Amino acid sequence: MAVVTTPGEEMHALVERMYPLCRSITGDGVRATLDVVGEHLPLEVHEVPTGTQVLDWTVPREWNVREAWIADPSGRRVVDLADSSLHVLGYSVPVSARMPLSELRPHLHTVPEHPKWVPYRTSYYKPDWGFCLAQETLDALPDGEYEVRIDSTLADGHLTYAEHVVPGQVPDEVIVSSHVCHPSLANDNLAGIAVAVFLARSLAQGTPYYTYRFLFAPGTIGAITWLARNAGRVERVKHGLVLACAGDRGSLTYKRSRRGDAEIDRVTRYVLETSGRPHEIREFTPYGYDERQFCSPGFDLGVGSLSRTPYAGYPEYHTSADDLDFVTPEAMEDTLAVCREVCAVLDRNRRYVNLSPYGEPQLGRRGLYGALGGRSDAQEAQMAMLWVLSLSDGEHGLLDVAERAGLPFDTVVAAADALRGAGLVKA
Repeated sequence: MAVVTTPGEEMHALVERMYPLCRSITGDGVRATLDVVGEHLPLEVHEVPTGTQVLDWTVPREWNVREAWIADPSGRRVVDLADSSLHVLGYSVPVSARMPLSELRPHLHTVPEHPKWVPYRTSYYKPDWGFCLAQETLDALPDGEYEVRIDSTLADGHLTYAEHVVPGQVPDEVIVSSHVCHPSLANDNLAGIAVAVFLARSLAQGTPYYTYRFLFAPGTIGAITWLARNAGRVERVKHGLVLACAGDRGSLTYKRSRRGDAEIDRVTRYVLETSGRPHEIREFTPYGYDERQFCSPGFDLGVGSLSRTPYAGYPEYHTSADDLDFVTPEAMEDTLAVCREVCAVLDRNRRYVNLSPYGEPQLGRRGLYGALGGRSDAQEAQMAMLWVLSLSDGEHGLLDVAERAGLPFDTVVAAADALRGAGLVKA
């Protein structure tokens, strides 16, 4: 009998595939990650040269590292990039030296409160070098002379990001963004990348109303670069969602856009509330992931952020404990289900105009009551028609109808479809 693989298991396998790659905000690790994503989705890959001005920032030099290790006085390698991409300080300048432990210590980073975990640390915009290791490893290091080697390059190159577009019925866009810069951190953000990939594949099975643009870019500088290069067309972006920390066992968390009442905020809140899932809705803050770039005052896009346990909200955050066991197929599948439902509501949340607004139109002679005969939800469907007619003034969408009437969104959509078919409303 064939083994049935669930979408959650497939997403977890994708996370496992990307996990060992040594990523940063630039470099071959990002390209290798996008190559893996490209096996699942056709991508348009962009290479932006070092020195390019992007809003108030400049694309940095490209960083690549081939090896990085520390050998103790006996010659044994006690820290080695080959064991984990977390072991080197991100963007470390090259080093080849011998030094006593006392001189090496300021360049060693640990998590003292969790002595077995290795932290994730970077120095993107300040020249530095260092290693990350477990506190118990550091505590066991003997005095003596150590050999230190970081074979890295910081040179003119490119910042790399990629896009995948699912064409819609209209050119107005929904942007779905996931950052691809973190090394071996499964939840932050390989799970977000995996959910984005499977969401794109799901949407492509039909013809969505909106055009969906999936952005896979390094955090902060990647979103800023995309915005700088697309400033003339961001008015097409009507809604957006940043996916991060999408695979842990915690309940779902949605962070509102800067506007606070953007349509994506209302739709996501509605989906979470009506699903019965435990969840939390948080207000916008200008700290976090790339929602803060899309929501910056000059752009002020309607972009929120969906995660499970939010950034810095779990002890394993930015440590080696954010590993393949920390994310689950079930959690990623649940996140994907919510994303699909959010997209489904966004796509169908049309505004209608009542074409017979003077008094209640006679539904019976148009066969609209008869069409409900025998249905267990006939009374609910009838009320949905009346509410759609009442609120179809060009100002209220179907989500407004569902919320005000206390009716399921799908029931309201079906009512609107029936009324449109009878010539009583138009979009």
